[in-house]
Amino acid sequence: MRISIKIKLSMFLTALLFLVVLLLSLFVLRGIKANQQDQYESYLARQGKTANTYFFQTLLMEANKSPGTFLENKGQDFAEKLELIIGLPVVLYNESGEIISKKPVLSNNESISETLKHALDKKTAYLTKDSSLYYMTPLLMGDDQVGVVQYNYSLTEYQVFYESIRHMFVVIGTAVFVLGLLLGNIYYNSFANNIISLDKTVDRIKDGHYDTSVMRSRDEIGRLSLGIHHMSQKIKETIHGMEEEQKKLRLAVDKLSRLDSQQKQFIGNVTHEFKTPLTSIKAYLDLLEMYPEDDGLLETSIINIKSETDRLYDMVEKVLQLSALDKYDFELNMEKLELNQELERILNSLRGKLDKFSIRLITELTEGYIKADKDSLTIILINLLDNAIKYNKANGMIAVKTYETGDEVHIEISDTGIGIPKDLVDKVFEPFYMVDKNRSREVGGAGLGLSLIKKNTELMGGRVKLLYSGEEGTSFRVTFPSVQERLK
Repeated sequence: MRISIKIKLSMFLTALLFLVVLLLSLFVLRGIKANQQDQYESYLARQGKTANTYFFQTLLMEANKSPGTFLENKGQDFAEKLELIIGLPVVLYNESGEIISKKPVLSNNESISETLKHALDKKTAYLTKDSSLYYMTPLLMGDDQVGVVQYNYSLTEYQVFYESIRHMFVVIGTAVFVLGLLLGNIYYNSFANNIISLDKTVDRIKDGHYDTSVMRSRDEIGRLSLGIHHMSQKIKETIHGMEEEQKKLRLAVDKLSRLDSQQKQFIGNVTHEFKTPLTSIKAYLDLLEMYPEDDGLLETSIINIKSETDRLYDMVEKVLQLSALDKYDFELNMEKLELNQELERILNSLRGKLDKFSIRLITELTEGYIKADKDSLTIILINLLDNAIKYNKANGMIAVKTYETGDEVHIEISDTGIGIPKDLVDKVFEPFYMVDKNRSREVGGAGLGLSLIKKNTELMGGRVKLLYSGEEGTSFRVTFPSVQERLK
C-alpha cells in the first residue's frame, strides 16, 4: 500500500516532537530532583556536624565525661536543646540502637530499622517515606561511635516545587508540541507539496504532456524542478524532431509514390506523343517507297516530315529540360533584372510570329525589378507568350501587363484564345496535358510548356496562377518577389 509523503512526514514530525519534549522534560525534572537532593543532603550533613560539635561541647562541660552515661542520664534534654538549635525534630539513639529521646518516630518500621543499622556502622543514611525524610548520622566522640542522631526533615516544599515544575513542563511541553506540530506541518506540507507536484509533473511527462513549470525554490527541490523542466523540453524537442522526421519520411514516401505514378504517366505520355509524329513520318516514308516518282507526294512528304521532325525535336528538348529540373539541383545565376527590359526583348523576338497570325499586342508595363535567372525567366515568358499565340483566334489579341503590390511584382499575360474548360483548369500544369490535342498538333504543341513555366517559376521563389479561362480567352499571372533598390 502506498503511503503519502505528507502522512510519513507528519508521523515523523509527531514522533520527533513527542520524543524531544519527553526527553527534555525527563532530563530537566531529573536535574531538578537531583539538585533538590543535593540541597537537602548538604543541609542535613551540616546539621549532622552541628550535632556532633554540640555534643562534644556539652560533654566537655559535664563533670562526668563518659558519653554513654551522659546520653543515658541527659539524652532527652540534649535532644530537646539540639531541636531548638537546628530547628528540626530529633530522635536520639544510643550505641545499641535504643531510643533515648521522647519522640520515637516510626520506631517499629522495618525500613527505619534497616537504616539505623547502617547509621550504627558509622555511616550516614536516610530514608524517604511519603513527604518526610528520616536522616540518620553517627554521633561520635573521637573515633568512637556513641549513638545516632535522627532528623525528621519535611520534603513537602521540595515536592510542591517539583510538582509545580512538572505541571509546568506538561502544560508548556504540550503547547510546544502542538505549536511545533502545526508549524512543522505547515513547513513540511509545503515541502511535501513540492515533491508531490514534481511527482505529478513526472506523471504528466510519462503521459506525453511536456509543458512544465519551474518552482521558485532556491534549494535542491528547485534545481530538481529546473532539471525536470529542461529534461521535458529536451524530450519534447526530440519527439517533435522525430515527428517532423516521420512527416518528412511520409512526405518523401508519398512523393516517391506520386513520382513513380507520374513517371509511369510521363513515360506513357512521352511514348504516345513521340509515337504520333514518328508514325506520321513513317507513313510518308512508306508512301515515298511506294510512289517514288510522284513529285506532288514528294513535296507534301518533305513539308510534313519537316514539320513532324521539328515538333519531335521541340518535344525532346522540353522533355530534357523537365528531366533536368526534376533530377538535379538546378544552378541558377540569380541577378537583378529590370522586368520591362526583359519583356520588351522577348516581345521583339516574337514580332514576326505575331504578325504571321495577325495578332494584336497591347502592353501596359510598369517599371519593376526582380532577382531571377535570365535564362529561366526567358523560358517562362516565351512559353507563356508562345501559348498565347498558338491557341489564340484569328486576328486575336494578347495583353501584357506588369504591376507591383507590396513587395511583389506581377506579370499578367491574357489572350483571346480558345480557353480552358473549368473542370480541366487544375491539370494544365501537368506534363503533356493538352486541352485540344488536335489543335496542339496543328500548331506544334506538346503539352510541356506550362510544366516548364511552373517548375522554373518555383525554382526562383515565384508562383504562377491561371487567373481565368473561358470563351473570351485565358489569363495567366506570374509573381516574383520585388527588389526595392533601383539599379543605378
